Amino acid sequence: VEHPHVGIMNTTARIPAALMAASAAMWGSAAAAQAYPAKPIRLIVPFPPAGATDILSRELARQLSDRLKQQVIVDNRPGAGGTLGSDIVAKSAPDGYTIQMATSSTHSIGPSLNPKIPYNAQSDFTPVAHVANSVNVLLIAPNVKASNVSELIALLKSKPGQFNYGSSGNGTIVHLTGELFKSMTGTYVVHIPYRGTALVIPDMVSGQIHMLFDNIASAMPHLKDGKLRAIAVTSTQRSPLLPALPAVADSVPGFESVVWFGVFGPKAMPADITQRLNSEINTVLKSPEFLERLRVLGYDAAGGTPADFAGVVAADTAKWAKLIKERNIIVE
Repeated sequence: VEHPHVGIMNTTARIPAALMAASAAMWGSAAAAQAYPAKPIRLIVPFPPAGATDILSRELARQLSDRLKQQVIVDNRPGAGGTLGSDIVAKSAPDGYTIQMATSSTHSIGPSLNPKIPYNAQSDFTPVAHVANSVNVLLIAPNVKASNVSELIALLKSKPGQFNYGSSGNGTIVHLTGELFKSMTGTYVVHIPYRGTALVIPDMVSGQIHMLFDNIASAMPHLKDGKLRAIAVTSTQRSPLLPALPAVADSVPGFESVVWFGVFGPKAMPADITQRLNSEINTVLKSPEFLERLRVLGYDAAGGTPADFAGVVAADTAKWAKLIKERNIIVE
């Protein structure tokens, strides 16, 4: 006759083994998380070498390598306005070993200008960290008789269509900033696209181009030699890089045009890996050496949580999408 307690005893005997297996699994997961990164990390930069995004990325990669005790390798994948490199990240394994330095162009403006891009900028990526912001300055030519934003708006309104602004090309942040200014001030200013703001400067000095929203770093030499005048910055508050200049928003409430730079991973990247990268990047952002590099580039340090960064991107995307639709901005 079968003993009535045999089944119970066997079941009880199996419980410790199950607990041990579960414990081992949890310990293995924790050990794996602690081991990250166990090999080099690829930081994709979707723009060519030697540009501002590349320089910023290389400094970040160098300092992250020291902190993570693994090499962070910058991999330049330019093409299609940043779409090519972004698509590589979107389709990579979400293991934290392929990440990207993204910008407003790749994840806020580009998707609205080109709905046919091969990735969804909102759902195909994991926000990791907001690294920096780049602020523009409103430059005016010597022959523009205005000393501040309010006077400029009054002048533009008095002679609609008789003034122009240059840009670095259709669909660029410089172009969109000009259109945002027109939209929020009710002015009519003619857009003249160039192939880069450096080409606009000589025509501004000669008075053929009247206005330009240029990056602080590239504008600084022309401000120092006195050939051009800056009357405001495009952030909501004064920039520490040009503290004497007011913000456009002081005269046009709510006006803001800032290029953000930040790190993304592929969608579904584990939270522990995302948080590790976020924490280390935030530490780098406090480094005097990194802050000096940002200053030279004309950038302001950012930082914050992945959720903070996601909020910045969402708000920026909504703003530019609305403007692009309202102004019927099309890039051929």
